Amino acid sequence: MRRLGVCGTAVSAGLFVAAFLAGCGSTATSPTTSPQPATSAASSPDTAPPTATPSAPDSLAADWKTFTTSDGQLLFDYPAEWTIKDRAAEAPSGGAFAEVLTAAGKPLATLRTNVVTGAECTQKSPYSLLDSQPVPALAQQGVTPRFVFESRSNPSATDPRKVNVFAYGITSAPEPSGPEACPIFQFFTWPPSGAAFGGAYNPFDTTPDTTPGNSPNVDTPEAYKQTSEYQDIRKMITSLRPAGT
Repeated sequence: MRRLGVCGTAVSAGLFVAAFLAGCGSTATSPTTSPQPATSAASSPDTAPPTATPSAPDSLAADWKTFTTSDGQLLFDYPAEWTIKDRAAEAPSGGAFAEVLTAAGKPLATLRTNVVTGAECTQKSPYSLLDSQPVPALAQQGVTPRFVFESRSNPSATDPRKVNVFAYGITSAPEPSGPEACPIFQFFTWPPSGAAFGGAYNPFDTTPDTTPGNSPNVDTPEAYKQTSEYQDIRKMITSLRPAGT
């Protein structure tokens, strides 16, 4: 598996993106794991997010299924041809841990719950929001989290693989108000502490030659947003909701 890191930290492209680690001035921890940074590519800071759409369909298409976490607390919908690897045995006590993969085995997103979070913003970098949608089903304490597809840039990087980092997932963090932002921190508030559901876009792993099933000629985030893979990821992540709703 290709491993890249905008701060020189190794990262699995399929894992959820929580924060840049020590080299970028942010920390986030769980009882068993440390959140991981994302992969990279160029971005357009002026890209506007599309209009929000409903997060949970009234009825599922025949080619979609529903997954319920091992603790019975959350569920989400996903394409039937994708697979879910339930890794609850590796989760913090009482938490859920599930990984979503394509039929070809490409990791797309990871869901974790019972995660203890914390962050310091010691360094800001150029920021771009490529997509955004509220997820009202997950509102807690008067805060409605959002699905976001975002990037951070490192203008001083000489390796093109480390210039930018892209991640998609759910966050309860306030939206940045200027051209620069703190490191990516894609966690949302969920009892008893926090949770994460998201993944990374890697423009250096976007052809059938690198990963079976990839669409050809998709090497920018704008192009990736138009693919059925991204649209299904977005639909899946924004369908996350409490069980029984």
